[in-house]
Amino acid sequence: MAQQISHGENDGITKPPPEPSPLRKAKFFQANMRILVTGGAGFIGSHLVDRLMQNEKNEVIVLDNYFTGSKDNLRQWIGHPRFELIRHDVTEPLLIEVDQIYHLACPASPIFYKYNPVKTIKTNVIGTLNMLGLAKRVGARILLTSTSEVYGDPLVHPQTEDYWGNVNPIGVRSCYDEGKRVAETLMFDYHRQHGIEIRIARIFNTYGPRMNIDDGRVVSNFIAQAIRCPERRQEASATSLIWLTRISPCFADSILNASEFTMLELAETVKEMINPKVKIITVENTPDDPRQRKPDITKANQLLGWEPKIKLHEGIPLMEGDFRHRLGIPRKD
Repeated sequence: MAQQISHGENDGITKPPPEPSPLRKAKFFQANMRILVTGGAGFIGSHLVDRLMQNEKNEVIVLDNYFTGSKDNLRQWIGHPRFELIRHDVTEPLLIEVDQIYHLACPASPIFYKYNPVKTIKTNVIGTLNMLGLAKRVGARILLTSTSEVYGDPLVHPQTEDYWGNVNPIGVRSCYDEGKRVAETLMFDYHRQHGIEIRIARIFNTYGPRMNIDDGRVVSNFIAQAIRCPERRQEASATSLIWLTRISPCFADSILNASEFTMLELAETVKEMINPKVKIITVENTPDDPRQRKPDITKANQLLGWEPKIKLHEGIPLMEGDFRHRLGIPRKD
C-alpha cells in the first residue's frame, strides 16, 4: 500500500508523486539529470541553460515558441550531445520524460504581453497546467518563475512573500499580473493535492545581456536609446533559480535585484555612463504600472545564502556592450 502524506491546512490526504523510470535506480545505468527549461531561448532562460550545461551530469531540453526568445541566445549549445531544442508552445500538451522542470515560458515585457493578452493568460494558466501535469506524471520537481507584478501597485514596501498585493483584476496589465497569480495558485494546489515538489521565484527588476533591445522595459529602453538616439524619453540571475530547486521546502521566494533607485536616477546614470549628450524627457506613466517596487530578499539570503553582487554601475556597461554588438554600433572613445 502506498504511503500517504498530509500537508495539513485542511487540504486532505494526498499520495506522493510517482517514481521515475526504474533505470534511474538501476545498478549499472549511469543516468544524467534530464532538465526541461520552458522559455529557454529567452533572456533569463538562456543564461539558466548556460549554467545548467556547465554541469556534465545534466541533459538540458529547451522548449520555446520564439515569440520573444531567439535561437541565437542558445547558439553555443546547438549540436551539443547533452542539449536538445524543441519548438513548441506550452499551451499545447507535451509528452516527455524529465527529472526537473524550470517553467519560464511567458512574455515578461508589457509590449509583448499586451500584444495578445488572451494568449498571455493562456500561457500562464494552460501552460502552467500542462507543465504541472507533466511534473505529476513523471514525478519531476518544478520551478515557476513568477514576478513582482503579483504584488500589483504595492501598498507595502519593501514587499515580503506574505504580502498579498494590490492588483487591478481588469486593467491592461491584468493578463500578466493575474495570470502569474493564477499560475502560483495552480502550483500550490498541485503541491497540496498531488504532492508535487514545487518552487516559485518572484523575479524583480532584472536586466542584462540578451534582453530584447526593443523590450520596452525601462533599463533596456534607456540603454538602447542612449546608444541609438540623441534624445531619451523617461517613462515615470540564473544561479539563484538552480539553488532554489535544490533546497527541500516548497515555497515562493522573492529573488534577484533588490537595489532601489528612482527612474530619474537611473536615467541620469545611463546618461552619464553611455551618452552625456542625451536629453531626458519625462512623460506620463502607463496605466497600472507600479510606482515603487523592491523585494525583501531575507528568505533568499537565509535559505540560499544569496544576495545580488553586480551593482548598477557594473551591470550597465555589460548590457551596453551586448546591445552595441547586436546593433552594430561601436563605442566612441
